[in-house]
Amino acid sequence: MHWVQVLIVFSIAWWLVFLPSLSIGIESQSESDEGTVAGTEGGAPVAPMLLKKAVWATIGAVIITILASIIIPMLAPQ
Repeated sequence: MHWVQVLIVFSIAWWLVFLPSLSIGIESQSESDEGTVAGTEGGAPVAPMLLKKAVWATIGAVIITILASIIIPMLAPQ
């Protein structure tokens, strides 16, 4: 695969892994014992863990990109 194709597959895979992971392990302010911070929505997350989720999305996107770079050339006509 050309490097542009790899970059496109990686970026699409990253978002496809990252967006569903945003709702994993989230506790809203209204559900927590700490209460709601003044001026914020009660459904806002207490600790969104965005860095951790971005790292996992990167790992998942690398795996998907490697698999795609193996499978796509096998499917291409000779």
